[in-house]
Amino acid sequence: MKKTDLHIFKSPEELANQFANLMMSWVENRSGNAFHLAISGGKTPDLLFSVLASKYADSTLWQKIHFWWVDERMVPPTHPESNFGVAQKLLFSHITIPEANIHRIKGENIPETEALSYSAQIQKNIPQKNEWPVFDLILLGMGDDGHTASIFPDQMHLLESKNFCEVATQSQSGQKRVTLTGEAINNALRICFLVTGSNKAERLSEIRNNPEKAKLLPAAQIKPANGLLEWYIDELAAQLIK
Repeated sequence: MKKTDLHIFKSPEELANQFANLMMSWVENRSGNAFHLAISGGKTPDLLFSVLASKYADSTLWQKIHFWWVDERMVPPTHPESNFGVAQKLLFSHITIPEANIHRIKGENIPETEALSYSAQIQKNIPQKNEWPVFDLILLGMGDDGHTASIFPDQMHLLESKNFCEVATQSQSGQKRVTLTGEAINNALRICFLVTGSNKAERLSEIRNNPEKAKLLPAAQIKPANGLLEWYIDELAAQLIK
């Protein structure tokens, strides 16, 4: 993690507000009719969705943005743990966006079947380079165990899978998820981690300062081949970074 790629904000709210403005400017300045954005679940993205809904409800840029998911829990869209369900409640229900622009992972389906189906959707709709999809922007979070997407420390093989999507298992609960793989993520034009809270400070410090420990953390293995990698974090998350 280079110093120039690290952006620190006083609070999660300041981060969400500033990032919302940045993101919409990237969409506006991107040539072409489609901007392919993959989003994650979690408290910080939820805050971002609320900011986008309040500040950009009437934006015409929603016609251009295609929403994809980095990962999804295998639950129905009405379930409180559904990443799609949260985005629907906080963002999509407040903006005017074509239904065809929302490409959800169907959590109610059989996980293995949905991983194949979602991979096929990505292959059909997103430009490719070196046989991998090229997302314009991927938003990632990080768990306090260092996982990102649904790539957990005990499933590092998902970083090197040759499939766009795979089935992952949340270690403690055994819950099944469908996730983008490391190779699919690393082919994006821009990847932004949004990380807040003191519970993330130790992992961030390891990623920045301890190469040996970083090897064991999925989030530290996100290194785009040709794109930009940036970390947007708050002061609590940054407190142990030297």
